[in-house]
Amino acid sequence: MNLPVELLLIASHIGVVVWLVGEVLLRQDGTSDSRLAWITLIVLLPLVGAVIYMLFGGRWISRKRRKQHLESHRRLPHFRRAAREVLAEIQPNIPDRLQPIFDIAGAISDTDVLGGNALQLFGRGEEFTDGALMDIDAATETVHLLTYIFLPDEVGTRFCDRLIAAAQRGVQVRLLVDSVGSKAMLRSPLRTKMINGGVQVYEMLPAKMLRMAISRIDLRNHRKLLIIDNSIGWAGSRNIASPAFAVKAAFAPWVDCTIRILGPAVHDLQMLFLEDWHATTDQEHDYLLNTVSNTVAGDANLQVIGTGPDCGIDTLQQILRTCFHAARDELILTTPYYVPDAATEVALRGTALRGVRTVLIVPRRNDSRLVGLASRSHYAGLIRAGVELYEYEAGLLHAKTMVVDREVFMVGSANLDRRSLELNFEVSLFGWCPQFASQLRFLQMSYLNESKPVDTARWLQQPWTRRLLGNAAGLLSPLL
Repeated sequence: MNLPVELLLIASHIGVVVWLVGEVLLRQDGTSDSRLAWITLIVLLPLVGAVIYMLFGGRWISRKRRKQHLESHRRLPHFRRAAREVLAEIQPNIPDRLQPIFDIAGAISDTDVLGGNALQLFGRGEEFTDGALMDIDAATETVHLLTYIFLPDEVGTRFCDRLIAAAQRGVQVRLLVDSVGSKAMLRSPLRTKMINGGVQVYEMLPAKMLRMAISRIDLRNHRKLLIIDNSIGWAGSRNIASPAFAVKAAFAPWVDCTIRILGPAVHDLQMLFLEDWHATTDQEHDYLLNTVSNTVAGDANLQVIGTGPDCGIDTLQQILRTCFHAARDELILTTPYYVPDAATEVALRGTALRGVRTVLIVPRRNDSRLVGLASRSHYAGLIRAGVELYEYEAGLLHAKTMVVDREVFMVGSANLDRRSLELNFEVSLFGWCPQFASQLRFLQMSYLNESKPVDTARWLQQPWTRRLLGNAAGLLSPLL
């Protein structure tokens, strides 16, 4: 007896759902809330949820990428041991009560906190562009630039011309750009111009439909790094684009924060770049890691943390939570996207509940409506815990910063959302230096002066329709 087509379709759907739910539960990566969110999506959205999971929730990175990552890490310990020997005389000087932050960072990452660094903060206007281009103009050996977004706009054209000029005077110029973030440049004459001018341009993590069978195409390299002659490093949130940000001009200007580094920590930035270079090109340039600067350039203690789907997915969250627990007087955070995991939010609320002044600054208008709604779904819990919430009004606050007790600081490329914390390749700089932390806090205060406090009474009494939309978006937080 032949079964009706409808019954076959229903049985097939149930079979797919059961298989995918089992797949989610058997995953070794991910968190309980992300598993629950995926299961809910698969069950409540027949077929659509299954397709979304198979595209974006399954295998994290390709076998080739994992193999290249392991190869890089097999070679890197030699250079790390050599670096430690050279840097043995430059010992970090961190108060005992704050040492656990860097202890846990060292235990779950591949780097150590290094003393002897000089840091310069760039947080407004074209300071970053002018400073970075000056360093490129002075380069004599290598220029290594890695960025998520490289736009073919006025700033992108200036960088293009300076990179070509450096290459033509004999400097080895290597440029890594993300396939999605830099799509406009990769399809523009600027790419051809740079290649013809001697710049080595490579596309990271190509986003092609055929690659869906072997890896998720939404995993991106979100890092922003510039290393000059293995002696000067830049890292932070700034892409190679004008603050006017032509692709999303309605939210401009984009406000970023970047650090220029002199000292031993530059070696770790170089190591991170070369790991991505090898993973993208199969080219090894380990000789560039043989030289480690042991010159004391300043008094900042700095630790470079590279995270991504080929690392432990809880790495950055654990360091952030340790920072929250260590705060005694004040904790100030800025982020464009606030959609954290449950444990990190509980730690942030706990900081405020302990009586620590806890300030979170986010943009009033977000370039992602869904993420904006999901972010606001967290407001009520933060407000009840005593977190001071501010919304920045002078553009899109894209800076990812943290200052703890005017002593510990963090600047990087990672947002406080699940995409940055678990999926994207990111770089974060954690350090201890009261003088620099005070400078960064001063910059944060300038953001706060251009922000408005969230009206707590009004927010807690918002209409049910807005609360419904926010909480519905919040359900998707683990998937964002």
